[in-house]
Amino acid sequence: MTTFALIGAGPGLGLATARRFGSAGHTVALISRGAEHLDGLVAELARDGVQAGGFTADVLDIESLTTALHAAAATLGPIEILQFSPVPRADFMKPVLDTGADDLDAPLSFSVKAPVAAVNAVLPGMRALGRGTLLFVNGASAVRPNPNVAGTSVAFAAESAYARMLHDTLAAENIHAAQLIIPGAIRPDAEHSSPTVLAERLYTLHTERDGFRHYAEPLPN
Repeated sequence: MTTFALIGAGPGLGLATARRFGSAGHTVALISRGAEHLDGLVAELARDGVQAGGFTADVLDIESLTTALHAAAATLGPIEILQFSPVPRADFMKPVLDTGADDLDAPLSFSVKAPVAAVNAVLPGMRALGRGTLLFVNGASAVRPNPNVAGTSVAFAAESAYARMLHDTLAAENIHAAQLIIPGAIRPDAEHSSPTVLAERLYTLHTERDGFRHYAEPLPN
C-alpha cells in the first residue's frame, strides 16, 4: 500500500481529495499547521474507512515540512502521490506598487522553497517504487499575473516553472508532475470547482498522466 501525501490539508478540497485517493486504496498523510485541526480530519476519514495520519508542519519551516514527510512515509508507507496545495496567506496579496523586495520573501518561501523541499523529500521513495505523481494546485494568478495580488502572482509563476521542469525531467522515470489551475472560488455548488469535482479531477491527473497544465474551468476574460 502506498501513501497519498497532502500538503495543505483542510476541510474543503483537501478532505475531498483525501477521500478520493483513500477510496482508491491509498493511505493518506495530512500535513498542516494545526494538530487539533488534523485530528478532526483524520477522524472523519476513519469514519469513511480511510487509513490516515496527521503530521504537523509549517510550509514556511522547511525542516518541519521535510520531517513531516519522512515521518509520513515511515508511518503509513512510501509516498507515491504528493499534492502541494496550501492556501496562501492574505498578506501575500498586496498590490504590485505596494510590494517591496522584502514582501516577496514569504511568498517565495511558501510557493517555491517549500515545494522544492517537499519534492526532494519524497523523490527517493518514488524512485524506489518506480513510479510517482506530483500534483500542484494553483489559482489563476499562476498563469495570468494579477497586479492586485503581486506576491502570489510572482510566487505562483515561479512554482509553475519549477513544476513544469519536473514534468519534463522526471517523465522518463515514470514520475508524473501536473498542475491544476483553479481560476475561481472553490464552492460546494460549483459545477466545475466544487471540492468533490476537483478531487476527481486530481485523481484523474494521477491515473491518466496526460500533459502538464490543466484548468478546472476556462479562465474568465
